[in-house]
Amino acid sequence: MRTRAIYGCAGQTLSEEERAFFREAQPWGFIVFGRNIADRAQLRALCDALRETVGDAKAPILVDQEGGRVSRLKPPEWKVHSPARAFGELHANDAEAAREATYLNARLIAHDLAEVGLNVDCLPVLDVPVEGASDVIGDRAFAFTPPAIIDLGRAQIEGLLDGGVLPVMKHIPGHGRAAADTHFELPHVTVTADDLSASDFVTFRSLSDCPLAMTAHVVYDAIDPNRPATTSPKVIRDVIRGEIGFDGLLMSDDLSMKALTGSIRARAKAALFAGCDVVLHCNGGFAEMCEVAEEAGPLEGASLKRAEAALAHLKPPANFNWVKADRRLSELMAIVA
Repeated sequence: MRTRAIYGCAGQTLSEEERAFFREAQPWGFIVFGRNIADRAQLRALCDALRETVGDAKAPILVDQEGGRVSRLKPPEWKVHSPARAFGELHANDAEAAREATYLNARLIAHDLAEVGLNVDCLPVLDVPVEGASDVIGDRAFAFTPPAIIDLGRAQIEGLLDGGVLPVMKHIPGHGRAAADTHFELPHVTVTADDLSASDFVTFRSLSDCPLAMTAHVVYDAIDPNRPATTSPKVIRDVIRGEIGFDGLLMSDDLSMKALTGSIRARAKAALFAGCDVVLHCNGGFAEMCEVAEEAGPLEGASLKRAEAALAHLKPPANFNWVKADRRLSELMAIVA
């Protein structure tokens, strides 16, 4: 039986130690980063090797391929796509052109991923940024207002799904107000629950049919002043599952980020207890993965049903002329160049 975890690996090939661990641990999925990627043939072989360890040719393999500064597949092997904000700027001038451009861009990203065996992209970023917040989100967000983010987020979800790649909306229920980078410290958001509901939560509520979502390592003082969303039963129950109405597969953001405290094992336990369906561990550290495995437990019950429902959205890519699409995308983006 598969377990409630997603793991990274250390390098561009699997060590015998990693192979044995993954065969024993049977994680639900995997995630790759720049350290794991050299070229198409190597990445395809790595994806095949990861899936072989769990005996599942369709096992989820995730990547953060947003465009802009968050791009794991890089030149010269791959094209770097524009950051989300470029599409938001186009949307301010021509909403229809922006929707088409966002869809085509997502479709092209999906084409790159599917070609090498990656089938989950951690997109769209639905956070609503505010002036004065940390730039960890910055141009990764489409815009500063929910309507534009919702419009383009929907186009991005559709483009990925049509390309045979599952989308993961992040960082639920909202990272846009965070004044600190959660890779390094834990931010507290101090506005009222009404303010959060009227802005930050709107984008996720409007796109709550996205099959997967990733939590924010952010404390919302008005809801739970003691725990970030990732480890807060109250935030997950009352906001993510309740007010937002998300019933898809909920994964934690990376457990090894410094916003969280305690041992890796304690972090995994807290996130799963709070209501995350699966936990994400990214750095490939073997000892830490062993700690996560001690807490992950079998994927069963409601979490298993959500995982199965998410994977049911995976379809073979529709017919697609990527050369024509890339040309059309360039024409659309020239509007705001």
